[in-house]
Amino acid sequence: MKSRLTIGKLAEAAGVGVETIRFYHRSGLLPEPERPLSGYREYTDGDRRRIRFIKRAQTLGFNLDDVAGLLKLDGPQMCSVTHDLALEKLHVVKEKIDALVAIRDALQQMVRQCERKHTRGTCPIIQSLVQE
Repeated sequence: MKSRLTIGKLAEAAGVGVETIRFYHRSGLLPEPERPLSGYREYTDGDRRRIRFIKRAQTLGFNLDDVAGLLKLDGPQMCSVTHDLALEKLHVVKEKIDALVAIRDALQQMVRQCERKHTRGTCPIIQSLVQE
C-alpha cells in the first residue's frame, strides 16, 4: 500500500516549506492532487521525489524554468538533450567562477594597498573606487 501524505507531512519529508509546495503547484512544477471527500489532499512518495529533484536541480544552478524543462526530459532518448543543458549550465558556472576570481583578485589588491603604509589622507580602497 502506498503511503499518503498531507501537505505538511510532504513538506517535512521533502525538506521544504508548505508554501514552497503551494508555489510549485502554481508554477506547474508539481501537480495538485484532487481534494477527496475527507477534504485533505493526499500526496505520494513520488511527489516527495519530484520536490527533491526540483531542489537538487536548483542547487546545481538550474532556475525553475530549466527545472520545468528537465522534468519533461525524463527517459533514455532524451539523454543528449539533458547533456546539452547540463553542458550549457556548466559553461555559465565557469563564467561565474571566472568573474568571482577577478573580484577576489581586485579585492585582495585593494586590501594589500590599504595594509601598506600610505601618506595620503584618503583610504586606498576608497581612492581606487573613486578612480575611473
